[in-house]
Amino acid sequence: MNKENQIILGKVGAVYGIKGWLKIHSFTDETEAILDYFPWSLKLGNKIQTVDITDWRKHNKGLIVKVGGIDDRDEAQAFVGSEILTSESSLPDLPQGEFYWRDLIGMSVVTTKGYDLGVVSDMMETGANDVLVVKANLNDGFSKKERLIPYLFEEVIDSVSIENKQICVDWDPGF
Repeated sequence: MNKENQIILGKVGAVYGIKGWLKIHSFTDETEAILDYFPWSLKLGNKIQTVDITDWRKHNKGLIVKVGGIDDRDEAQAFVGSEILTSESSLPDLPQGEFYWRDLIGMSVVTTKGYDLGVVSDMMETGANDVLVVKANLNDGFSKKERLIPYLFEEVIDSVSIENKQICVDWDPGF
């Protein structure tokens, strides 16, 4: 698996019990959805190891998993803090007009009147809607370093072009 096609699904938390189980922090929308994407590779520092998950259970509000071949607490401890990676190709294709956050990060953002607002540096989930975090250009005439733009189709987001890596928004540059 080369670095370009890996995505982070979550992180390994603490060990659980004495038989080598691990607590998992899932970054997927629904916690258990992390179990839909295999195989997993665990990355800690520069070391990446593909693992086989042989069992899993719900635990409190999270998950615990059993890694094949890891049968005690000390062996499992070596994985604590690892990022859980999978191949980008294991993600399902989205319906037309829907995008993964990772697809939007790095895109330029321009207004419907042609003003260049900057580049999407991050995304935030607010509960009501997702928000684009747009890092402004150095020569921004409005002295903005960053803008938070709600990701609301038809209200704010006019169009998204994957090909041109550009998001067009109906947004006042003064905000």
